[in-house]
Amino acid sequence: MKRTTLLHAELSEVIARLGHGDLLVIGDAGLPIPDGPRRIDLAVSANVPRFHDVLAAVLAEMQVESALIADELASASAGVHAELMRQLGRTPVACVSHEQFKAMTRNARAVVRTGEFSPYANVILRAGVVF
Repeated sequence: MKRTTLLHAELSEVIARLGHGDLLVIGDAGLPIPDGPRRIDLAVSANVPRFHDVLAAVLAEMQVESALIADELASASAGVHAELMRQLGRTPVACVSHEQFKAMTRNARAVVRTGEFSPYANVILRAGVVF
């Protein structure tokens, strides 16, 4: 059994296969997932699992170079935004419109769907390198 935080085998495999610059999306329950990226559906019910719990597990295993969020997140879900920024720490974060965000998900290696019901609780993580 793994000793690290992330126990989900499929999600752990996706992270292990990421190369520098690859994108991983963590989204709320309503984020549309385009054809193309691998779909990892963790949603069980409303707010299970929470966005921040999934993000914390991913950040424990993934080297993140930068992140991208929708402009709308800060005003629509201020608490989610504040916690996201805390979790990302010094990671550079850029903002785009929600429509641009959704278009960019097409370029992701995988989209992880959580049970989060907070509007715009989505992030695109760009893989960094550990050396």
